[in-house]
Amino acid sequence: MSTPPPRAELRRELRTGDAIFIGLGSMVGAGVFSAFTPAAVAAGSGLLVGLALAAVVAYCNATASAQLAAQYPTSGGTYVYGREQLGAWWGFLAGWGFVVGKTASCAAMALTFAAYVAPSGWERPVALAAVVALASANYRGVTRTARLTRVIVVIVLTALSLALVASLVAGEPELSRSVPDLSSGTDWYGVLQSAGLLFFAFAGYARIATLGEEVRDPERTIPRAIQTALLLAVLVYGAVAVTLLATLDASGVAASATPVASAVDASSWAWVDPVVRLGAAAASLGALLALMAGIGRTTLAMARHHDLPHWLAAVHPRHQVPHHAEIALAVVVSLLVMTLDLRDVIGFSSFGVLLYYFVANVSAFTQEPDRRRFPRALQVAGAVGCAVLVATLPATSVVAGVAVLAVGVIYRLSRRSRGRASRRTP
Repeated sequence: MSTPPPRAELRRELRTGDAIFIGLGSMVGAGVFSAFTPAAVAAGSGLLVGLALAAVVAYCNATASAQLAAQYPTSGGTYVYGREQLGAWWGFLAGWGFVVGKTASCAAMALTFAAYVAPSGWERPVALAAVVALASANYRGVTRTARLTRVIVVIVLTALSLALVASLVAGEPELSRSVPDLSSGTDWYGVLQSAGLLFFAFAGYARIATLGEEVRDPERTIPRAIQTALLLAVLVYGAVAVTLLATLDASGVAASATPVASAVDASSWAWVDPVVRLGAAAASLGALLALMAGIGRTTLAMARHHDLPHWLAAVHPRHQVPHHAEIALAVVVSLLVMTLDLRDVIGFSSFGVLLYYFVANVSAFTQEPDRRRFPRALQVAGAVGCAVLVATLPATSVVAGVAVLAVGVIYRLSRRSRGRASRRTP
């Protein structure tokens, strides 16, 4: 019996700082410029409570991911953790939800970028160019991805800082507007729904775990990078939320498709508006870049186990990236960009990501005592939080998410059936 060829591995090149920036690039992305609008529509004056709930659930999930990534420092994130700890079907559901939901989000980020920078009528070609350019950067190696992400994050944080200063110093803020009104008439269902929508913004630390095979000293680096990136993102989102509420109040945030720009427009520093647009464009690119890197690695892991076509498991001999997965992703996202309008996918993406982290929490709960870094109570809280937030998402998002999961289940059952039939054939 012949020995199977050794599996191609990715190269460990990322340091702690690289991993933190990749996580930040995913979290402080286009969501900081757009996610507050639907959240304010749902929660009203309880927006900050929704943000706090999202941050708590995200922290519970982050500790689960960090604990699991230290034990399984390989590509694939929760797809791998679910397979190893719970079984192949759990891993598949997590991986399928992540890949499909985040592929749609890639198209949304590309279109968001184009909406800020492209002339009228040129949005789709510009979005396509962004996808091709960033796919090329990912193809050339993960260190190029990390360096480009650093530049993008610096641009985004600079633009956000100027926007906040302009709103607070040159505007007419009333900090009392940012205090949540928790009177008896509070719509707690709406607050929970806003938490589910805002969770979309915090889910970027998954990118650190999915890159586990490319991180140096993963048992030490990944837990530190995940927690640090999440803490910094929570601080940024908290500062932006307080400023928006103080400047526009909850109804103003809900009424604006571009609330950060609206807050700047309400100030006397009109010159900051182009900077904000640049920051929003850079944020979209940063999120798109990190998403494509994470999806490529999860696709690689699924293909290694034949849950996706095995052709996608190839690793480039020179650049040490999953180049077939990167090419396939770029083609699919390009088709979506040119044919569909996917800017309103926050709810759908949140469904897939919350399912992904539900599996992560259950997986971490089953780890052996010597592998544990955090109390099991955090995993229980994380799993319950994910289930509650999924239940409060908009009905259309839940229906779409369930439909996509059904397609994935049918696909995997058909592949398993064909595999059994081929093994029985003499």
